[in-house]
Amino acid sequence: MSVPAFDVILVFLVLAFILISLYRELMGAAFTFFIAVMVLGIFKVLTPSEILAGFANEQIAVIIMLLLLGDTIRQTSVIEAIFEKAFPRSMKYKGFLARMMIWVGGFSAFLNNTPLVAVMMPYVHQWSRRHNIAPSKLLMPLSYAAILGGCVTLIGTSTNLIVNGMVVDQEIFPDMPSLDMFDFFWVGFPMLIIGMVYLYFYSYRMLPDRKSVMEEYSNGERKYLVEAEVRRNSHLVGMTLLESEIREMEGLSLIEIIRGNRVFQLLSDNFRLQEGDLLRFAGENKNVVRLLSKNSGLTLPLVGMMSKLKKTQVIEVVVSHNSTLITKTVKEVNFRGRYDAALLALHRNGERVVGKMDEVKLKAGDVLMLLVGEAFMSRAESEQDFYLISKVREFNRTEKYKVYTLLGGTLLAILLSAVKLVPLFIGLFVVLVVVSALKIVSPKDMPKSIDYNLAVIIALSLALGTAMIKTGVADMIADLIISVFLPFGRVTLLFGIYLMTTVLAAYITNKASVAIVFPISLTAAKTLGLDPEPFALVVSFAAAANFITPIGYQTNLMVYGPGNYNFKDFFKIGFPLTIIYMVVTITILSLMYF
Repeated sequence: MSVPAFDVILVFLVLAFILISLYRELMGAAFTFFIAVMVLGIFKVLTPSEILAGFANEQIAVIIMLLLLGDTIRQTSVIEAIFEKAFPRSMKYKGFLARMMIWVGGFSAFLNNTPLVAVMMPYVHQWSRRHNIAPSKLLMPLSYAAILGGCVTLIGTSTNLIVNGMVVDQEIFPDMPSLDMFDFFWVGFPMLIIGMVYLYFYSYRMLPDRKSVMEEYSNGERKYLVEAEVRRNSHLVGMTLLESEIREMEGLSLIEIIRGNRVFQLLSDNFRLQEGDLLRFAGENKNVVRLLSKNSGLTLPLVGMMSKLKKTQVIEVVVSHNSTLITKTVKEVNFRGRYDAALLALHRNGERVVGKMDEVKLKAGDVLMLLVGEAFMSRAESEQDFYLISKVREFNRTEKYKVYTLLGGTLLAILLSAVKLVPLFIGLFVVLVVVSALKIVSPKDMPKSIDYNLAVIIALSLALGTAMIKTGVADMIADLIISVFLPFGRVTLLFGIYLMTTVLAAYITNKASVAIVFPISLTAAKTLGLDPEPFALVVSFAAAANFITPIGYQTNLMVYGPGNYNFKDFFKIGFPLTIIYMVVTITILSLMYF
């Protein structure tokens, strides 16, 4: 049956919209996919049942249950207890680096790597301070070890589970079985070893030697954007900038003044201040706090009554990758009511923030300086919108038998699934029932651990794949890839698919790259009459093993701000690792399947 040309053009336009939206960060990934799929539904490229089919995918439920169990384990002190024993204070840099990568890589093969990195970061900072080693020498290897370990098993990363979900749902190869627990092992484990050896010998020499967020915090060296207002009855009202001596304030540089809807940037010494003027400074954090002084004549408008509370402290946090704050303005967030906190200042690596502070849209990876009250820690922990940097999180003390039940049950479910005695879905469901019955975690707190955006992206990715296949778009792109790479051999064809996936994953998201490339990859295998499994696996490895940019993977984003890294740092050490991973992956898959 011929497909209308309009449908084909529409799918290409939708793909272009997804790429542009995610690359330019016009909107969140989940909302981008929602709009894309809804457009396909409105123009009847997809039926309602095809749009909703992804939400019934078993792998979404498996991912959600793994997130729930991983967060439950994180809330106990078991990982911290293991790390306390694994990292004695007397260790030197090389020993600490090797042991850190081995433990994190091993854990991340079976647990969500995001909480592992979040838990490990305070240990890296503490050890770095004691041994006078820059955390920038350790934080990137920490993230990379988690990524490498996650590629060893089916459940090590959500990317692998997404690919498996697409394998189960696809109709290109009706008889293709689902991927097994250790189908990833033959590439993932050798690459874990090779990657750790690479990082062990080259990371210290190649990574920058930069102070940590905590060192810069205590020394007042991190540059922030801060906004201060000329308060009512201030002695500054009517003064010129020269008379006010504002430009003489140590460690603070006046950038511009906002008066109503007007912005003044080229400021002369004769510029006269008025009540309500917003003064924007770039300054070091110790000097930002000085603006709270009563005799400064200025007030921080976003702080309000918080500055009058007795029990407050200044801390720094990083906006998490799945934070509900992303794309929201500071005004919309309502820090005071929601977190018992006020935003003092904001730092965004390598990017100038424009507009009023309360109108700035927050991004994942932003470092925020907050003035917090007593309720902040409990509220921030329940919301999970931040990674805490400057304060070690408090953990629930859980009875030992409950911890053993939680860990043992999770490992048993994984083992039974690996030997194909019990489906992973059933095993994890039983463990969650037991966890709830033992009250290891409250059932009402469980929904807070679910990444709803991830679930939406996965479900709608499956619908997008269906649209690409039924309109023939996947065939067109697959034919193009075949014509370019196949003349050089099947191995080169795998290289082409890997390259396309890893480039997309580096600059949009790994989930989106899987959604786009997976149907193309399997269509290429169908056209050539080849085994589809290596074509599914190569997409998974290329999307999950993302080292080139900080935005390509959530753990990279977690260490981006605290490590004071820039894009060049990730490329410098991540690009060679990506090349090594690609060569190893394609070589092993070719030997196994061709």
